[in-house]
Amino acid sequence: MCFHTIQSKLAKQIERRFNAKIRDKNLFEPQNSINGFDFPKTPVITDENPREILHFNWGLIPSWAKDESIRKMALNARMETLDVKPSFRNFIDKRCLVIANGFYEWQWHDTKGKNKTKYEIGIANNDLFAFSGIYSQWVNDVTGEVKNTYSIVTTEANELMSKIHNIKRRMPIILKPEDEVQWLNHDKIGNYALPYQEELFANKVNSDILSLW
Repeated sequence: MCFHTIQSKLAKQIERRFNAKIRDKNLFEPQNSINGFDFPKTPVITDENPREILHFNWGLIPSWAKDESIRKMALNARMETLDVKPSFRNFIDKRCLVIANGFYEWQWHDTKGKNKTKYEIGIANNDLFAFSGIYSQWVNDVTGEVKNTYSIVTTEANELMSKIHNIKRRMPIILKPEDEVQWLNHDKIGNYALPYQEELFANKVNSDILSLW
């Protein structure tokens, strides 16, 4: 799964990498650790305007939801069940890129996860990339507040992630640069079902030893 991400790059680096402008730079804040369970606003690019970078809340709230409680169970959306899960099936064609330059995962050394190792994971040179995401706009019926929210789409783990996320063996879909436009253009979901095959680098947190499997 993916509940902890990194977006530590500067605004100008993101704008240059994605050829898009940040709408509200007052919301922009580089962070070395983003906890999904805080339901933070992070930078995304939607299919409605690929030249604009917005800030949406992590944790998808379906437009039909009565309250926000569902979001803690919608930080991730499994690729295999996107078209059947009530929380996600109506948003398959509301696509977004979730901007990041890394994420964290824990390798368990026992069945209950009491002994585990934290890894920081990213691509070569700590470069920026995009997770595949889906999004929804939700309106609070009581206050009228509008929230734009998203979920990161996950898939079967590749070889590296199977060794780190060694219990559930899942990973977020990290799009190749050439696939980002296709994702936003509503390319077939099935085309992204395979584990990410580019080289990922995993580094034990508090260790300067770089691990690559």
